[in-house]
Amino acid sequence: MMERIAEASPRPMTRITGVVYLLYFLTAVSGELFVRGMIVSGDPAATATNILAHERLFRLSMAVGLIGTALYVAVTVLFYDLFKPVNKTAALLAAFFSLVGCAIQACGSLFRVAPFVILEGSPYLSAFKADQLQVMAMMSIKLNVQAAYIYLVFFGMFNFLIGYLIFKSTFFPRVLGVLMALSGLGWLTFLSPSLAKYLLTYIEVVGIIAEASLMLWLLLKGVNVRR
Repeated sequence: MMERIAEASPRPMTRITGVVYLLYFLTAVSGELFVRGMIVSGDPAATATNILAHERLFRLSMAVGLIGTALYVAVTVLFYDLFKPVNKTAALLAAFFSLVGCAIQACGSLFRVAPFVILEGSPYLSAFKADQLQVMAMMSIKLNVQAAYIYLVFFGMFNFLIGYLIFKSTFFPRVLGVLMALSGLGWLTFLSPSLAKYLLTYIEVVGIIAEASLMLWLLLKGVNVRR
């Protein structure tokens, strides 16, 4: 009987979810670290020079970012499987918001590729001056940021619903649900980018604490199997 209970236990799946979640964190952080300092706000010439001088590193950051997006798709599916016994409709809705956010994030990556197309000097771009091409490359990077504002709203809905599901469940501490819901509300402020920029430090701190706490709980504690 105990062997059957162990086989049916969701604990191994929560460990897998925690591992995938950790891999996502590592790729997301490393991808941003690769390009830190390359983008010089208000200086298209310096930004273009940095991108061309560190092309491999910039492309590596994009590849790592796409891997991170794929990992988050996996996290979404694993969370759906974990929380559908709590409320299948809410779990499905959360998965929908997350997958849409991932799709927008992946499409937004095209704007990070565009600077190479613009700056590599293709013959059909010879009609533009160098400074014009640099401005176009900077504009592409700005559009990538705008795409981020959009997908963060969808991830905010995902976090809020996951927070609700954790709070309603009996196999996670409710404080994790509260933290995830608060982080979701924080990301939803990107509906008004000016407000989000003003509160950005607080939003990021709450988001990191909430998701890191959930990840560590999945890795170290798992779920309350009896409940």
